[in-house]
Amino acid sequence: MYAWPASEVPALPGQGRDLRIHDTATGSRVTLTPGPVARLYVCGITPYDATHLGHAATYTAFDLVQRVWLDTGRQVHYVQNVTDIDDPLLERAVATGEDWTALALRETELFREDMTALRMLPPAHYVGAVEAIPGIVPLVERLREQGAAYELDGDIYYSVAADEHFGKVSGLDAATMRALSAERGGDPDRPGKKNPLDPLLWLAARPGEPSWDGGSLGPGRPGWHIECVAIALEHLGMGFDVQGGGSDLAFPHHEMGASHAQTLTGEYPFAASYVHAGMVGYQGEKMSKSRGNLVFVSQLRRDGVDPAALRLALLSRHYRADWEWTPAVLEEAEQRLARWRAAVSRPDGLAALDLVEEIREALADDLDAPAALAAVDRWAAAQLADGGEDTGAPGIVSRAVDALLGVAL
Repeated sequence: MYAWPASEVPALPGQGRDLRIHDTATGSRVTLTPGPVARLYVCGITPYDATHLGHAATYTAFDLVQRVWLDTGRQVHYVQNVTDIDDPLLERAVATGEDWTALALRETELFREDMTALRMLPPAHYVGAVEAIPGIVPLVERLREQGAAYELDGDIYYSVAADEHFGKVSGLDAATMRALSAERGGDPDRPGKKNPLDPLLWLAARPGEPSWDGGSLGPGRPGWHIECVAIALEHLGMGFDVQGGGSDLAFPHHEMGASHAQTLTGEYPFAASYVHAGMVGYQGEKMSKSRGNLVFVSQLRRDGVDPAALRLALLSRHYRADWEWTPAVLEEAEQRLARWRAAVSRPDGLAALDLVEEIREALADDLDAPAALAAVDRWAAAQLADGGEDTGAPGIVSRAVDALLGVAL
């Protein structure tokens, strides 16, 4: 599966700082010190609807991670999946009378368009669950051979008891895990499971549903968590630098994925750090497809919203915060964009190298984009009020805002 085109990242004077970021698994801030090639996996969409602002906020956060790493002189090996076979996708296809493959292809293409408009750096590997099935089947077979998986009415489940590190990603107690499993796609109440938390690895073929050759597993399709494990192990290997996604993925998705991988390989940890973005609310509730309270990126673009303003709106809230989308958030961003563009449009200006360092320091401090925006605000206000004599300053600011924040002025 192809991703989307990359926008150029301008070179800046000096060098960026190592990123200090909150790690969910330890509950503390850690300094990320990847090797020459930083490895990042971010969980992708289930393409049964368009990209909403909750998605966009999450991908903006991990776009910043990449930009900070690139600014340190590292390369970034970024991998993202597409869950292009799953119950919600099939349910939507039945409800609308559309072929599920056509639905997935259309919404995935719209996602690409949204990511391009928002200047998100694309993954090196953009992999659909369907195309990953040939690599998933051997992993499930291996877990069964290890005694870490078992059959229940033709379906294959993973036994969480197989991993001594299970629970260390989310740090949740068993009761909370069970409640979240039921809420987030698990089946803790299914009779016959060894542990209510045991997740599905392979779903045996159901009448009227698509299925694939599962080798010794029989015809069927993969569970959610093993999909990302297969893709990450193939393209990044164990111990990659950051596993990312929304905070609602810490459990069960990232917990289960880590457990699968650690059992398969005998190595620990699956990812060096787990980083999670907050949830975006709208009309008083978390923005989600099940609630129907969605604000879509594509609709905002059709309404004439400048994607640069939309990106500034997303950057104006800290990536770990839960926050509410309102028209005022967008209006504030549009006004900010206009001020910044006016400031860099002057033929000369105030010295800008200190500003570049302020932006770098803010982003290195747990991706504090609001602090970075405030620094540019101060420069723009002084520039518009008094100006300066440095003919290169406006260009430096424009390149820094593009390279580090992904906003084209």
